[in-house]
Amino acid sequence: MIKEDVRRLLNELPEGVELLAAAKERNAYEISEAIKGGIKIIGENYLNDALGVINEVTQKAEWHFIGHLQRNKVKKVIDIFDMIDSVDSLRLAKEIEKWCEKRNKVIPILIEVNSGEENQKAGVSPKDVMQLIKDISSLNYVKIMGLMTMGPRFGDPEESRPYFRKTREIFEQIKDLYLPNVEMKYLSMGMTNSYEVAMQEGANLIRIGTKIFGQREGSQT
Repeated sequence: MIKEDVRRLLNELPEGVELLAAAKERNAYEISEAIKGGIKIIGENYLNDALGVINEVTQKAEWHFIGHLQRNKVKKVIDIFDMIDSVDSLRLAKEIEKWCEKRNKVIPILIEVNSGEENQKAGVSPKDVMQLIKDISSLNYVKIMGLMTMGPRFGDPEESRPYFRKTREIFEQIKDLYLPNVEMKYLSMGMTNSYEVAMQEGANLIRIGTKIFGQREGSQT
């Protein structure tokens, strides 16, 4: 069922849009089935969840850390993940830089934008994104690959549109600056509830959980 749902979803996506399977609290079998269906990117919210499944998944995939990253977890995260999609401060970026320098490893990141400026959510305020990216661009072992924003998880997907549009505008502004260590390849927006609106507003990387793995209690990822 998971494989079929992935294939159906991939067939619906426009050219140029990539799909990340949000695998929060999913087991190795479920993740493996998603990869067999055509998923190339797996997103994990928690380090412990990833440690519990990543060695059991034998199929090749790119692993993204998509949850709120605590600085004391950075050392382990950079060892097992290919990309960090949730950097929202210079302090965190410098911690990533410190450990990547020790590993002689450059890690790609996305800057998480709190586009709705919601107190309960992580992410940098839209007005501060430009300065944060300029500050991080001076680091040697961190490469900014774009922006990520969540949008509201529930309710009418249309309510997310202005936040997605605002993030796209910031994305384009930064792209035009041609900063060092900044590629602005990915605009990651939208989840199961809102990915269609997100794509209309320019998202080229969407995060889907429920539509792939089925409903998890209390979630509409």
